[in-house]
Amino acid sequence: MENNSAATASAFAALAFIYIIIIGGIVVFSLWVYWRIFAKAGYNGALALLNLIPGVGPLICMIILAFGRWPIEDQLAALQGGTISPAPPQAEPGTSVMPTA
Repeated sequence: MENNSAATASAFAALAFIYIIIIGGIVVFSLWVYWRIFAKAGYNGALALLNLIPGVGPLICMIILAFGRWPIEDQLAALQGGTISPAPPQAEPGTSVMPTA
């Protein structure tokens, strides 16, 4: 009888370990996805760490992304309005970019 309970406990521990590994992978993957979304929107990618707040973290992230003014939109509007000059022209490959004296 004692042997059966030890086998049950070890099986439960193995399943719990596998469950923790799977949940950890899902959490890491969702943080990576939100990090990329925030970065592409022009925000700091570290805002993805808000997802670690139990219960309300993902809701806060969705509210920021859905209703916030994205910094990338401000940059696009500035470029379309002509208030920001475009990047300086790049030197051709093989040419020197050092100033001549």
